[in-house]
Amino acid sequence: MADRQELRRRYSVGLAIDWFFFVFAGVAAVWLAYLGLTTTFQVGWWGFLVAVVFWVLLAYLVLPRLHRILTTIYVPHYFIGRARTSDGLLGDPVNLAVLGTYEQLDAAMSAAGWTRADPVTLASSWRIITSTVTRRSYDEAPVSPLFLFERKQDVAYQKEVDGNPAKRHHVRFWKCPEDWPLPGGHRVDWLAAGTFDTAVGLSLFTLQFTHRIDANTDIERDFIVRTVREADERVQLEVIEDFSTGYHARNGGGDSIRTDGDLPILDLREVSA
Repeated sequence: MADRQELRRRYSVGLAIDWFFFVFAGVAAVWLAYLGLTTTFQVGWWGFLVAVVFWVLLAYLVLPRLHRILTTIYVPHYFIGRARTSDGLLGDPVNLAVLGTYEQLDAAMSAAGWTRADPVTLASSWRIITSTVTRRSYDEAPVSPLFLFERKQDVAYQKEVDGNPAKRHHVRFWKCPEDWPLPGGHRVDWLAAGTFDTAVGLSLFTLQFTHRIDANTDIERDFIVRTVREADERVQLEVIEDFSTGYHARNGGGDSIRTDGDLPILDLREVSA
């Protein structure tokens, strides 16, 4: 009995500390916003520069921190058919599965005309910014990291549209953990999230620059399946109908998404690596 009372007391103290920092972070963010807003009107023409600095702090420091606090509390860590952003927000729907090795996956995607995306580095980030502004082609443009199984994608592929990196087909792949079954008992080697970028804009949730995606993610999912199967007749297809309930939601950038909940499984085990 004494041990249980001590455990309850420690838990209560820890919970109180968690809530203190949670509330403090929220109040601090609001206060920072107030200071930035009032300062902007007090410094004349320098207010524009102050406003830019305030936006950078808000979009890349304050809001991501608040989202991490909130999503740690309410977003589950187990598989729910959605990827997560680095801030913990629910991201794109997991809408494709694959059977086969990495070499077979890479061979199938390459044969279908997909290009492997560069990793996100300072150089690749700067190149995609300049390519987007100047509308110059960048076939290997990086994609932002999304997380599944508590790690970012293992590999991503894309197809640029009209030589403009602002518009592109793209899909991220995660290697499934060993002996990990999907809900319902199916076993696959890879899970993927495919979406179509329509333009560059501001995230509704963080105010950061990001790609906006087409709401109907099923169109992109079916496009990926079609291009891979047309490129190699050995690729087999199985579809788990109603893998998840069809839904309308928003991804980590605030874009609307909708899906019928079906999960196609591409079998690449006969593909020559």
